[in-house]
Amino acid sequence: MTVLPAMDCVFCRLIGEGTAHWVAREAEACAFAPLDPLAPGHTLVVPTSHYAGVFDTPPDVLARSMTLVQRVATAMRTTLGATGVNILSASGPGSEQSVPHLHFHVVPRWADDGISTWPTGVSSHRPTADPLAHLADALR
Repeated sequence: MTVLPAMDCVFCRLIGEGTAHWVAREAEACAFAPLDPLAPGHTLVVPTSHYAGVFDTPPDVLARSMTLVQRVATAMRTTLGATGVNILSASGPGSEQSVPHLHFHVVPRWADDGISTWPTGVSSHRPTADPLAHLADALR
């Protein structure tokens, strides 16, 4: 079952208009840069169809989204030299979900990145090149 985009949803608008800073675009899921990254290369992975959260997302769409999460995380390790990743998702009104469209924050981490208050800290890691471009290249 495909759910049509909700045009009042910021992620649906970004997907429909194609105006995001894209890391990957696939049939069921896509990855793009958030407005306020916590670290260089921080990426959002979302289903291309509108589902509010984990509770209403069909298992096959959730699986494809998580496959892209894993590919993004692997690219962070191989292309950005990240030694780990944090994956964060919130679903439902009691979770402080910021956008009511299922999404996963994939945040690259380094041992010396200075984020001591996860998830509110911001990384002090500074790459020499554009991390999102490297991720996009690795995911092609």
